[in-house]
Amino acid sequence: MKETIIKIKGMVCNGCENRVQNALKNIEGVENVIADHTTGIVKITSKEDISKDFIEEKISDIGFEIVKE
Repeated sequence: MKETIIKIKGMVCNGCENRVQNALKNIEGVENVIADHTTGIVKITSKEDISKDFIEEKISDIGFEIVKE
């Protein structure tokens, strides 16, 4: 299993968390997604190596901004 952690801006409520989780759970190979609007953190657990850029693109597509550290 591989865990990817991404920090995003724009999640302000549980509805936002659900939007992010639903968008990412549809990616083939993703096992679990936990989004937390209080920290802005999204944790993705996958069976295989999924490109972080691909995941970030999916998040951007639904209207959230990626925080580059």
